[in-house]
Amino acid sequence: MSVRRTLRVVWAAISVAVVESALIGLAAAAPLLLLQVLGRTTSGPVRVGALLVALGPAYLVFALCLMVFSALAMRTLGWRTPPGATLRIADAEWPLLDWARGLAATHVVRLLAGAVLRATPIWSMYVRLNGARVGRRVFINSLQLMDHNQLELGDGVVIGSAAHLSGHTVEHGLLKTGSVRLDHNVTIGVGSVIGIDVVIGAGTQVGALSLVPKHSRLPEGAVYAGIPVQRLDAHRDRRLAFVTT
Repeated sequence: MSVRRTLRVVWAAISVAVVESALIGLAAAAPLLLLQVLGRTTSGPVRVGALLVALGPAYLVFALCLMVFSALAMRTLGWRTPPGATLRIADAEWPLLDWARGLAATHVVRLLAGAVLRATPIWSMYVRLNGARVGRRVFINSLQLMDHNQLELGDGVVIGSAAHLSGHTVEHGLLKTGSVRLDHNVTIGVGSVIGIDVVIGAGTQVGALSLVPKHSRLPEGAVYAGIPVQRLDAHRDRRLAFVTT
């Protein structure tokens, strides 16, 4: 690796550490202040009880602040997945490093906030703030959504637990990016994987533990399952049960 590439990688790593430390500190300021006030205004057993009761709300405030601050920081810094790109990983150019820094920031939010808030409207709000186009009544019970600015989720979309939606893939030393669009009322089953550059039509269901290969176009109102997915016939469609939570 050349000196310039090494310096770029080192600077990218340092910048992620600095930004994430600052975001976590800012997000923790409000709940810590709340706990400090409770500690000062109460005494004895009452103080202990008040602090224990306040831990849950304090953590919720921290998680909310972290999601909002992180999403705003990513927008400001431009740490995004470049659309329709093919980047050589060994070159470590800035578009690639911006993608990696954005992915790291999303991972921090997943670890510190997503485990508690997934499958709630608050988690859908974060995905929207972080760059995705998210419609109304969208239910996301998964922490495996990446490259948010490459995702488009229509009204009524349901994404099951551990379903994987990503706007990138790595092949033969190349990072390739592409959008994923789920039209209105699409259902993605538990543990399914959706490749890049995929469009799934309105009302279509993808069964649990299925694979939708990259560049796929699934028509509306259909039912798909399997690895890779195949369309199911009408009789099987009526009997098939999908687990989405």
